[in-house]
Amino acid sequence: MKFRHFLGIDVSKKVLDVVCRTNGQHLQIANTSEGFEQLSTWLQQNNLLSRQCLFVFEHTGLYSKPFEQFCSQHGWYYCAVPGLAIKRSLGIARGKSDRVDASRIAQYGYEKKEQLAPTPPADQQLEKLKTLVNYRDRLVSQKAGFVATLKEQQCFLQLDQDDILLASQRAMVVCLQQQIAQIQQAIMQIISSDQALSRNYDLLTSITAIGFVNAVYALVYTDNFTRFANARKFASYCGTAPFEDTSGSSRKGKTRVSHLANRKLKSLLDQAAKCAINYDKELNAYYQRRILMGKSKMSTINIVRNKLIYRMFAVIKRQDPFKKNYLAAA
Repeated sequence: MKFRHFLGIDVSKKVLDVVCRTNGQHLQIANTSEGFEQLSTWLQQNNLLSRQCLFVFEHTGLYSKPFEQFCSQHGWYYCAVPGLAIKRSLGIARGKSDRVDASRIAQYGYEKKEQLAPTPPADQQLEKLKTLVNYRDRLVSQKAGFVATLKEQQCFLQLDQDDILLASQRAMVVCLQQQIAQIQQAIMQIISSDQALSRNYDLLTSITAIGFVNAVYALVYTDNFTRFANARKFASYCGTAPFEDTSGSSRKGKTRVSHLANRKLKSLLDQAAKCAINYDKELNAYYQRRILMGKSKMSTINIVRNKLIYRMFAVIKRQDPFKKNYLAAA
């Protein structure tokens, strides 16, 4: 799709700074529906047809959601870009202000116009699912903090078991456990109510070592397996795909994974890989064989992570559950 006008937007909590690359005009509006209507009027006054405009802004999560929803409702085209991609494209930059940042984002959109594609409207079920998953993570983190503190205080403070300090924290742990269970139930209700999500969830959990958490995260961060074209791209996003590290004849390093990754997904896949090594006969045999060959344990675990990713994409593509010991059965 060809666009004539590229508008960069610097998103903050209260205001949006908008700069049009075509005429260099700047507008600051409130990050509210009233502000968005003001932007619509400003476009008309400057003879900028909305269907010819691409709004480019950094993906800021919660703060950019209202504008994304407004764009979807009014048929405006927008592209939410990772902040790191914009930052690294700027080269050497001096000085900083919201207006300057918006101008730089507009320039980024123009320079990358052949690669950028409008962000598709968000699926409301997936958006709610992602919100619940993130909230569950916070609850789990808080619970882990209370459990760790409780163990240390029991060990070193020599308090009675009915001491208020210990009793209060035990009550908090129980409360958090109940809240986590309720959130997980709400997540499963959303998945069960959507046929596509429910089908893919069942396919993912048919894979050994892929349980509730890994399956839900995979559904959320792949937009139900529509965001990534193949398993390799998702592995790169998760930080498990190896990349070459060579330069001319002087540098011939080992292939290694990139530190630019979704660390939460990488951590979950690490746990799943270790579980798979214990409970999947094929992966256990592969792991043991590489260890006997003197290969690194971590590199082998990373290969198992990738095998699990490829299995996930395979069952989704075929729409057929994972078959354990398929070759032996055949």
